[in-house]
Amino acid sequence: MQDFRLEKYLSDGVERILRGILRVSDPRGSFFMLKFMAAEKRARRLREIAEEEGGHIPPFLIASITSQCNLHCKGCYARASGACAEGQPEGELSGAQWNDIFDQAEKLDISFILLAGGEPLMRRDVIESAGRHKKVIFPVFTNGTLMQEGCLTLFSENRNLLPVLSIEGGKEQTDARRGSGVYQRLRQAMGSLKKWSLLFGASVTVTRENLYEVTSEEFLGELGTNGCKAVVYVEYVPADGKTEYLAPGEEEREALEKRIRKLREEQEDMVFISFPGDERASGGCLAAGRGFFHINASGGAEPCPFSPYSDTSLVHTSLKEALQSPLFSRLQESGSLEKFHTGGCALFEQEQLVKDLLQGER
Repeated sequence: MQDFRLEKYLSDGVERILRGILRVSDPRGSFFMLKFMAAEKRARRLREIAEEEGGHIPPFLIASITSQCNLHCKGCYARASGACAEGQPEGELSGAQWNDIFDQAEKLDISFILLAGGEPLMRRDVIESAGRHKKVIFPVFTNGTLMQEGCLTLFSENRNLLPVLSIEGGKEQTDARRGSGVYQRLRQAMGSLKKWSLLFGASVTVTRENLYEVTSEEFLGELGTNGCKAVVYVEYVPADGKTEYLAPGEEEREALEKRIRKLREEQEDMVFISFPGDERASGGCLAAGRGFFHINASGGAEPCPFSPYSDTSLVHTSLKEALQSPLFSRLQESGSLEKFHTGGCALFEQEQLVKDLLQGER
């Protein structure tokens, strides 16, 4: 690992993702992607310069733009951590504040900001703002149940916004976790996106129970028929403390990795992304600013969505300064990001350590 260069690894990953998106895009989307890829070459060089000067800039961010959600999915990490709750939310960042964060990210040459929640489509104002920042691609991770004509128009006019619909497999698996009738509503949303010729993907939470179903030719063939062009596999994290048995173990992770490699070789009409992916290849977990960090709905800078602890707020601190937060620095220096873990998140399994580091201990 002595020759491992984090910036090169991350930028190569960005390039692979962009090439994949270009490959599956329609003519209008291809035009946008070619322009974006040209700008990304410049952004990559600027990130390299920052790295040489000791100022590492990750190419990814995750932003939970709201704590509101219209569903109650089983095992939801946001509800388990209290980041998603009932009633009118208090302390959420305004549309203007999110716009300022997006401005800062664009100037830092951050390439991707993943928009999540809660349900991000409940903050139309923030998504409209994101659409205006053409130097950043915003995958919008949505449950798909609010995909109405206004949203379709927004995605059509702003090709840097990429809808990613959450699905757990077929009807039985999806409705069991997300609620009765959700699978059918997802099918309808996909049909609308396909009708509008919009590029979209699917986000699949991988568990021990659905691993082989969601990587099967049958499931992926159905997604493809419905117009889906990308699949993001996310390892399940038992944030509710009651479903550890669902988290993929080492055997399941290896099976998933092997299957994704094969899918990438055989299916050129679809892009496959795995999170957290092969952490051995990336020198460990990419959270806490190594490859990304998470901004919660009130502006707190957190290592990742599954480790919701913060000592720095974007309300009072710039994005560049947040990357140097004491908690992030301690996590990177502690070696905790490199530790073996059995669930989908290294820091989730080291919750007490993160709390101690937050207090400046250890």
